[in-house]
Amino acid sequence: MLPGVIYHVYNRGVNGQTIFRKQRNYSYFINLYVRHIQPVADTYAFCLLPNHFHLLIEVKDLSGLKGLKPASQAFSNLFNAYAKAINKAYQRTGPLFERPFKRIPVSDSAYFARLLIYIHQNPQRHKLIDDYRDWPCSSYGIFTDERATFIKRDVVKEWFGDVPQLLSAHQQQVDASHIREYLDED
Repeated sequence: MLPGVIYHVYNRGVNGQTIFRKQRNYSYFINLYVRHIQPVADTYAFCLLPNHFHLLIEVKDLSGLKGLKPASQAFSNLFNAYAKAINKAYQRTGPLFERPFKRIPVSDSAYFARLLIYIHQNPQRHKLIDDYRDWPCSSYGIFTDERATFIKRDVVKEWFGDVPQLLSAHQQQVDASHIREYLDED
């Protein structure tokens, strides 16, 4: 993963298995995410679903900083820490996530905008909920909130112009084929 590059990072449970069984699992993953990933990458969007997740991140330039691991190592540490905790909590063994995790560079601003909306609309697309805006494990609600967050809310707001334009853009269905052409699965 290269500094200054925006990536769509995603992964799922081995064989599509559930990776988030209870609400506390989502919270635990986010806490680990902030600890391992925030030092090495800016986060623009996320959505955690029962058997997979999507992230929109930009790798930070760590040149000149000592003690920080490369982004790919930070993600490996995150996945290993979460898998160990889940294995212990649910008396399971073996890998939890498919390997390697997927990371696709985001090539332009139009793709960035479509991808951000795609990530937020994912729970509705998978028929987990009737309205993606109600999914609790997504960054969507962060854009209408002013609480402190690890999400680069101001950057995303600026990308779309302002909050009303960001919310308006979310009202349009993203043609998943424009996203899936980059993915080998979802």
